[in-house]
Amino acid sequence: MKDITTNLFKVKSSRNVPTCGGVLVAEPFSQDSYFKHSVVSLIDYIPEEGATGVVMNYRTRFTLSELLDGIDSRYDVPVFCGGPVGQDRLFFIHTLGSDIIPGARCYAPGLYVGGDFDSVTAYVNEGYETDGNIRFFIGYSSWCEGQLEREISREMWALPSAAPDARQLLTSGGDNYWHRAVRDLGETYRSWTLLPRNVTNN
Repeated sequence: MKDITTNLFKVKSSRNVPTCGGVLVAEPFSQDSYFKHSVVSLIDYIPEEGATGVVMNYRTRFTLSELLDGIDSRYDVPVFCGGPVGQDRLFFIHTLGSDIIPGARCYAPGLYVGGDFDSVTAYVNEGYETDGNIRFFIGYSSWCEGQLEREISREMWALPSAAPDARQLLTSGGDNYWHRAVRDLGETYRSWTLLPRNVTNN
């Protein structure tokens, strides 16, 4: 018998082309522990080489002060799981720009990756708002040449046609974040919003 549930919620995507700074929204039936109901920001994309990105919406059990010396423990700054690669490395994405974080690389309008960590430490320890401005990750996600394109052709990812709002990309988290991203995809994907991350909750 065919999987009626899967067919019911199957959407024929517009097959947008991935771009550096673009977003990937996981289809609702992915069983991968890192990518189930995930939203990925693509930090690098070169068709002849592959792609690199971070899962935006799932925080770890750690806070920044638990992982790094020099961070004031009064500030409960969450750390997110960026993906299965480089689990011993810390990454950060922000909207602060190179004037506040020298050495930051702009990878999309209003979005930056990396930069001088002493400046990041000072920003956090001075009590500035992090939600919407900067997000920290353990690990990242990576695709070799042609891999991401094959996954898109198999409808494993939906790609919004519009560039993401920089601050919104760094705001909120969890399954609600994925549902918000699906709503932004438009009416075609409305059926996806009916599916919780754990289908036994439905």
